[in-house]
Amino acid sequence: MNNYKLSGVDVEAGYQAVDIIAKHVKTTKRIGSLSGIGGFAGLFSLAQFKHMDEPVLASGTDGVGTKLKIAFAMDKHDTVGIDCVAYSVNDIICTGAEPLYFLDYIAAGKVVPQRVGEIVKGIAEGCVQANCALVGGETAEMPGFYPDDEYDLAGTAVGIIDKKNIIDGSKIVQSDVIIGIASSGLHSNGYSLVRKLLDPTRDNVGKHVAEFGRTLGEELLEPTKIYVKTILGLINAIEVKGICNITGGGFLENIPRMLPESAVQARLRVGSWPILPVFSYLQGIGNVGSVEMHNIFNMGIGMAIVVSEANVDQTLQKLHALGESAFVIGDIVNNADGGMIYA
Repeated sequence: MNNYKLSGVDVEAGYQAVDIIAKHVKTTKRIGSLSGIGGFAGLFSLAQFKHMDEPVLASGTDGVGTKLKIAFAMDKHDTVGIDCVAYSVNDIICTGAEPLYFLDYIAAGKVVPQRVGEIVKGIAEGCVQANCALVGGETAEMPGFYPDDEYDLAGTAVGIIDKKNIIDGSKIVQSDVIIGIASSGLHSNGYSLVRKLLDPTRDNVGKHVAEFGRTLGEELLEPTKIYVKTILGLINAIEVKGICNITGGGFLENIPRMLPESAVQARLRVGSWPILPVFSYLQGIGNVGSVEMHNIFNMGIGMAIVVSEANVDQTLQKLHALGESAFVIGDIVNNADGGMIYA
């Protein structure tokens, strides 16, 4: 007799996975959370934001990408969930919005409860770092679509901000200064090139690399830094005119996204901040040009902000007090062409 399990879908394994992840979800509870896992919808109350004149929701969605291949090779799944959360919340914080809640999507060839539990453990940790609630998600078993030992991982974050406080770059003018906040490493970008250059297979992810001071796999799985608490702490103390998450496309694609439509240009001073060893190593191994490296990777800067020249010292002091390494990496100049140039 045919049944669902014979087709490759194990409903019982799904139930076991839900039992395992429940404890992780509970760690993400915050004011406003109204539901746990298992319902048809995640519920979140906005009652605490009645003080806002015109509350606006901000949302972002993203996946981990081919960095997951490193997790498969190492059979280590408790950090990629942090990456999943990081990219959505780091995007919405660029508007100044406070993340409220997160939903995840895990699609696997085979639901292995313990592995799903490890993935969600990382997602929960990311939510704790961003102070947002994990209110729901979906775990889909898709035999024949994904190999049994592989999965895809994506998620969506929703935040809130009073409309009058939205940071959109419109106040950026000539002589403003660009400050970069250090990254934790590669984050989750450029891994197709990374895998081509370094071949991080099961056979060599355990190889110790002197330049990293740890194994290749450990370096490549370093989670994406979450900047939510830092940015919220900063904008409560200092006027920040623009915020940019250095993600896919490196500096060239992302810096212009925070600029106004008026004729100003960002001038990035290459060499004005320390380059992390992983980027120097990749550049040497692959013989990749400096401009190309900056157009692909974050090169050690995970988030860039724009402040007035008068607020630079205070901004750096505040960022250091918040535990961040930060550097002046460029400035804003008048130029009808707009965009960004390397100086």
